Amino acid sequence: MANAIELAKSYVPKLDEVYKLAALTSVLDSDGAELKEGANAGEFIIPKMSMDGLGAYDRNNGYAQGSVTMENETVKANFDRGRKFVVDVADDLETAGLAFGKLSAEFIRTMVVPEVDAFRFAAYCGADGATTVAATMIVAAMAGIRVFATGGIGGVHRGAEVTMDISADLEELARTPVAVVCAGAKSILDLGLTLEYLETKGVPVLGYRTETLPAFYTDESDFKVDYRMDSPEEIAAAVTAQRDMGYPGGMLITNPIPHQYAMPKDVIDAAINQALAEAKEQGVKGKATTPFLLARVCELTGGESLKSNIKLVLNNVALGAQIAAAMH
Repeated sequence: MANAIELAKSYVPKLDEVYKLAALTSVLDSDGAELKEGANAGEFIIPKMSMDGLGAYDRNNGYAQGSVTMENETVKANFDRGRKFVVDVADDLETAGLAFGKLSAEFIRTMVVPEVDAFRFAAYCGADGATTVAATMIVAAMAGIRVFATGGIGGVHRGAEVTMDISADLEELARTPVAVVCAGAKSILDLGLTLEYLETKGVPVLGYRTETLPAFYTDESDFKVDYRMDSPEEIAAAVTAQRDMGYPGGMLITNPIPHQYAMPKDVIDAAINQALAEAKEQGVKGKATTPFLLARVCELTGGESLKSNIKLVLNNVALGAQIAAAMH
């Protein structure tokens, strides 16, 4: 019977190829053949070469003399992570290597690569930060993520017929194949015009167990969604069908805030109207509008709107996870 350790090693070159094809950041990898283990656990020695650049050439003296130096740098791994799987050697041989090969390749593609890419992207950025729905859609599409959850999307601002203030979220939904789970458009916006814009751009708007568009802080509005769906599996099938058709845009999945956490409509409407009036008086425009309005609404409601905001985000994340699980 083959030596189990040597058998496992024989898969390494193929698994390296699986990683290189799946990872977005594999092009940045250095030559592993030059890497050596350090004296302590988790340490590696990386050779670094430096040399002189081009120099002036003349017929009398020939080429300028150059120098090359090689130095070793010892680095410590940020994390020491792994996973153990046991596959019977005999079973693996009986399947011509498919038992371990398929398991390990799937593990590399679905578990290792996303974690490595995420860590590298975070390290490249060098700092914590936040992204809009539009930016998150772009990054998600690059990483092969088909669905994600947020609080509420941006949309057409009230008075947009004069200001032309329309969120980039809507444009991104029209051209990026990612499904977004949200509690509707933020209720500080013009919900009717937001739906009209999405319809013009060909973005389907689904309602999870609802036929009316949620209004972020409240669980209903005066507007209808395009389709009602009552299970994560049904939504997952719709997202998959859209992808299989090669449709270029995304999908908006609206999920009402749980009724017990919703704000009273008259309270939130009064706060929004006051915040809008103050924004106009103070000349708040452009990308500063939404942060100003949300902060002011929070103050006017004594922090209750923020509590609702947190609850609806958690509710959306739960649904988004169920949809993602149903897609695999």
